Amino acid sequence: MGTADFLWEFIKSPTTTAAVGPSSRSLAAQMVAPIPNRGEPVVVELGPGTGAFTEVIQRRLGGRGKHLALELNSRWAAELGQRFPAVESVCADARQLPELLRQRGLRADVVVSGLPWVAHAPVDGVPLIRLIAESLTPGGAFTQFGYTWTRWAPPARRQLADLRAEFEETVISRTVWRNLPPAVVYLARRPHRAA
Repeated sequence: MGTADFLWEFIKSPTTTAAVGPSSRSLAAQMVAPIPNRGEPVVVELGPGTGAFTEVIQRRLGGRGKHLALELNSRWAAELGQRFPAVESVCADARQLPELLRQRGLRADVVVSGLPWVAHAPVDGVPLIRLIAESLTPGGAFTQFGYTWTRWAPPARRQLADLRAEFEETVISRTVWRNLPPAVVYLARRPHRAA
């Protein structure tokens, strides 16, 4: 799927499509960095869109572990499953993550999120970050990207506060200039709420 298709989806639904175009390889490399190089990790991808991170996750896993992708756009979810047969692509809201993992008897080692800031807004007082933290293993990690020009907007500041409340460590990367628009990666490790 090209940039024009991505832009069309953004225009149709800017609150559920995080970006105006696919993420760069440079950004993808930083987003998947916490995936372990050995073992059988469980990796969850939230809002994979057209698969910019999916492809890199699959390369990094190299046939190991489990890769579950939750995509709200039904067309993208179906196309993702066709392009990447090793990925379990599910058309679902990110808030269903705890239940979907429970059904499979899994906990996530790494959650990679391409969701828009609005998706993290609290529902019934519960922020999405809390549900993600509860879905991770004790040593688990979560990555989320944000555009540099939105870092100071209220939704981004709220999400950073949620990350700091739910994880022992939260680090913001240097600006990834080789992305359009330039972006940063939020890396959170060791959730307080992991079982």
